[in-house]
Amino acid sequence: MDAVHPRVLGYLGRALSLELSAVQQYMTHASLVQAWGDGQTADRFRRETVEEMQHAERIVQRMIALGAAPAASQLRPVAHAADLVGLLRLNGLLETDLIHHYAEAVRFCLLIGDRENESFFRALWDEEQHHGEELAAWLAHLTATATSLQRAVF
Repeated sequence: MDAVHPRVLGYLGRALSLELSAVQQYMTHASLVQAWGDGQTADRFRRETVEEMQHAERIVQRMIALGAAPAASQLRPVAHAADLVGLLRLNGLLETDLIHHYAEAVRFCLLIGDRENESFFRALWDEEQHHGEELAAWLAHLTATATSLQRAVF
């Protein structure tokens, strides 16, 4: 096994922290919207929790394969909002941070010629970009629906 650049290990550690922060946030939001009586949205947030947990597991496996001890150094506190639109906006911010992190990791791996880790980060980057697009579409739909309902009030 070739020695891995310490900065790549740093990107992996930060990614683990971000993914576990996302797990914590989606799990909390699922419970919150369930308490609001919105079981369908709670189920969707639970699915998001599982996806982010799978990302975290892949990162842990990657770190172990590279001979590094996995450790999430800093989890973010869960962000809260008073309604679903607010929750989605907060989740969008977290997804944007993940997307930017993976993009930076990909660029660095390309710079140092680390194709294997570049491919690993690129796969996560692609998945998070897709997830971010889904969240943006969901938010746009809710916002458009709320705006059209407000206009229909006489």
